[in-house]
Amino acid sequence: MNIFPSKALRSIPASDSVLTWAGAIEVEHAAGWSRGWRLPRGRLRLFPGRLRLFPGRRLQGHARAQAGVRITFGTDATVLRGRCLSADGIGPVDLVVHGTVVDAPVASDGSFHFAELPAGEKITEIWLPHGGDFRLVELAVDESARTWVTPATPPPRLITYGSSITQCRAAASPTRTWPALVARNLGLDLTCLGFDGECHLDPMIARLIRDRPAEVIITCLGVNVYGAGTFTKRSFLPAVLGFVSTVRDGHPRVPILVMSPIFSPSREEQTGQTGMSLAEMRADIAEAVRLLREHGDADVHLIDGLDVFGPAQEHLLPDGLHPNAAGYAHMATSITPLVRAHLHPHHQATGRRQ
Repeated sequence: MNIFPSKALRSIPASDSVLTWAGAIEVEHAAGWSRGWRLPRGRLRLFPGRLRLFPGRRLQGHARAQAGVRITFGTDATVLRGRCLSADGIGPVDLVVHGTVVDAPVASDGSFHFAELPAGEKITEIWLPHGGDFRLVELAVDESARTWVTPATPPPRLITYGSSITQCRAAASPTRTWPALVARNLGLDLTCLGFDGECHLDPMIARLIRDRPAEVIITCLGVNVYGAGTFTKRSFLPAVLGFVSTVRDGHPRVPILVMSPIFSPSREEQTGQTGMSLAEMRADIAEAVRLLREHGDADVHLIDGLDVFGPAQEHLLPDGLHPNAAGYAHMATSITPLVRAHLHPHHQATGRRQ
């Protein structure tokens, strides 16, 4: 079926094998649509997650958001269009070709389009909206255009884990979240496990990261624990040690960068549900990294959240907690050189992916 009957286009169903869903843990192909999942869909009940502060919002639900998920394929098309099932709450779609980003809004009927693509063969990356429930119906290209599966060899792989500050809903577009910017700056293949309100050091998330291939891992810990009181003064430090150690079990020599919370003015000295201030939690995360290194893990490294986003950036925190679009761009600028410094030399990529 051609979703744009007035154009001479060829339809590509969302379930077509020519499309690679990069950054998704699993892909669901239903009748008439497909979507990526950032948790294993067949085992969702092992990832329950419910916050007292936000009743009804579950980790499973946030796993439907396409943060970091992109559809890739090769083509010589000059026009690319698509349609999703619903446009409610859906942000723009980004297209990356030859390292250049173009964004397109999703219309009220769920359609989006990109015209005047560069002539000739190219790899296209369609970065899907990083918030909302995006379900792709199909894509369409010039009727005479060729399409092919992208090469199977991925660049070095980056996994990021964190809260809404890692999902980055306020970012300007899908390629402008800080994980996406870091990945594109360094030529890395991103899997983003940022879950709004649901970063609670879940053991099953640690096992998921443990079992997924990666060349560098960033865990951003603390702020959701502060808000929900997931742990106490007694249990938080051991929980960080256990989470990072579980991840380490599957990645013996991979750099694990453990990032403490970024600046949040009202929480720095105010005791939260944990019985700790954000500053105290930041100190515990630093202590966890120190202990792991003391006991032989030379590849775990601390990123102090205040070095990434500190008091000087307070004007980029509209609500005192979440950065705005410029704030997420600043985070990427701060984090990129830290990742580059710790990425093993034989895994260094050449920069923005083409």
